[in-house]
Amino acid sequence: MSKATFDPKCYNQSNNTPFAEILVKHLSRRHFVKSGLGLGAMTAFAGLGLAGCGSDSNTTVPDPVTPVPPTPVPPTQSSVKLGFESVSGSLTDSVVVPNGYRAQVLAPWGTPLNSKAAAWKDDGSNTADDQANSVGQNHDGMHFFPLNEAGDDGLLCINHEYIEPDALHPNGPTFDETSGLRSVVDEVRKEINAHGVSVVRIKRVSGIWELVTDDEHNRRFTGATVFDMAGPVAYSDHLVTAFSPDGSQSRGTLNNCGNGYTPWGTYLTCEENWPGYFVNKGEMSAADSRIGVATSGTRYGWDHLAGHDEERADEFARFDVTPTGTSAQYDYRNEANGHGYIVEIDPFSPRARGVKRTALGRFRHEGCTFGKLEAGKPLVFYSGHDSRFEYLYKYVSNTPWDAADANSTNRLATGDKYMNDGTLYVARFDEDGKGAWLALTPDAMTTDGKTLADHLGSQADIIINTAGAADLLGATPMDRPEWCAVDPFTGSAYLTLTNNSKRTEANPANPRLKNNFGHIIRWDEGESAAEFSWDIFVFGSPADGDADTNLSGLTELNQFASPDGLAFDKRGIMWVQTDNGAKEVTSHTNDQMLAVVPSTLLDTDGKQQTLGSANQMELRRFFVGPNGCEVTGFAISPDYTSVFANIQHPGNWPYSNDAAVVTPAGTSIRPRAATVVISKLDGTEVGV
Repeated sequence: MSKATFDPKCYNQSNNTPFAEILVKHLSRRHFVKSGLGLGAMTAFAGLGLAGCGSDSNTTVPDPVTPVPPTPVPPTQSSVKLGFESVSGSLTDSVVVPNGYRAQVLAPWGTPLNSKAAAWKDDGSNTADDQANSVGQNHDGMHFFPLNEAGDDGLLCINHEYIEPDALHPNGPTFDETSGLRSVVDEVRKEINAHGVSVVRIKRVSGIWELVTDDEHNRRFTGATVFDMAGPVAYSDHLVTAFSPDGSQSRGTLNNCGNGYTPWGTYLTCEENWPGYFVNKGEMSAADSRIGVATSGTRYGWDHLAGHDEERADEFARFDVTPTGTSAQYDYRNEANGHGYIVEIDPFSPRARGVKRTALGRFRHEGCTFGKLEAGKPLVFYSGHDSRFEYLYKYVSNTPWDAADANSTNRLATGDKYMNDGTLYVARFDEDGKGAWLALTPDAMTTDGKTLADHLGSQADIIINTAGAADLLGATPMDRPEWCAVDPFTGSAYLTLTNNSKRTEANPANPRLKNNFGHIIRWDEGESAAEFSWDIFVFGSPADGDADTNLSGLTELNQFASPDGLAFDKRGIMWVQTDNGAKEVTSHTNDQMLAVVPSTLLDTDGKQQTLGSANQMELRRFFVGPNGCEVTGFAISPDYTSVFANIQHPGNWPYSNDAAVVTPAGTSIRPRAATVVISKLDGTEVGV
């Protein structure tokens, strides 16, 4: 989540025990800080991966005559070692990469995808139609899908989280002097078109990546694109609107922050801080109140132009969800119910409509990551709800994984198979280092001895108010759960918890009075879908933090705050990106990307360790962004020679196609979010 879209209001009014209190007791019990003990239970669970059910107890007796070759055991530890030295912090209008590396600007905001769009103009005068056919604004999560075995030709899917109206228009947005309302239709359409997702074909030519204009795969999904609905909420009364009387479709995808992808080759984009785009001036449903739909004033005022002579098909009216008609078929009271989901896109099929997968819950999704694959076991997906005191969720498919589906050519139908029918769970963290996954189903018992059905009704009702249902089950409120990543060797899952400055109650055993700097938690699934074990992998901190703050012993070469983006590559390197707002760290460095190989951090007994003073330099700063930016989004080419990272909302950058060139003093340019491609000068693998 960008700081620019952060909603400081706490919408969770439950009395569930917050993670901070659990963490205090857990640290006290485990003597984590003093002893540096790692996740003791990790090794026991590592072989189980992240399957959502117990192991198969059936045993096959081998033929005594024909020997059965042993099943290969995959390694549980990466063989790679980081091969770069930590770069110093930076406070410049440029990026910083290690010695021997280069950084290229690729696909900045406004780059035309086809000949329908005019070239980007540095005065902000491009039209709404130009924007509909060009790369969106404020890049975020992304993934690279190769089109050939060499991996030098592929599709880059890029999220666009939000807009900066002052940069988008020549002189910022226009308001009527009398009413104070938005007044220019093309401006609002341009803003809607700058949201969503870009699918961009790119090729590497002589070591340089280029955008292929007018390729059939180039595509935009915007705040106005039509999507199909699937899963428990599809075709229900919750989705009935004047646009979709049967509840089968919704319009637009908004605030696309974190992302994911599927084993069958589709892209997952996550709708995060979407509630503020809608306003309800009348009676608010419990679900919309819990999730934070506005009661006055939308984020950009798109609803101001409702009823304008140039309005098409209620394109602006739909953002006002106040009931006005005799039923839902005559207004947009349910429009917001079509948002807050994981959205599946098939980048290889240029004409395929995107699908919103409602079974994975409706909330402010930040990322969607699948667990370690095991044939014959259900698929697992993890997603955080990025707000203060919100929850971590997982979804377990009813259909077991069939490895043949990795090569499916009917990819969205494969998505139907795994992502429409399953069980959604929410996490409860217990102080003994164990945890429970609580099923969000009608028969689930709530903390007051009733069932979710007693409180909310059907599965569709539960999904619409996912966060409210989680409140009733006693889930653990967390410090802004964001991106999740899964170690390809151990199967351990990691989650960034960005920060929570509202934790103010002191406790003698509490390592920090306020969690201004965030941390990364990890866990392993247990024998059943309902249990897991957990510990803290690393605490963010300034290097000069006191003993109660710098719990992981960070130095100037790896100090960080507010971990946000998180990803593993298949070599086992974990990449950590920051969205820092803590002055103790921002005074030393801009937002950054760090790297570590968790599976190699072992004690003498072979147990995985956390990061502490004894091994903290295994966490290394790899990349620093320009002034004013957030570093976010991660992708990597199949040969590991190109890493893609996004620069969101830079202050005065990029000046050159060489991302490391500093914008000259006194030069003011219209800032453009962009992807940066990081590669070695010698063309070998990045990071090692």
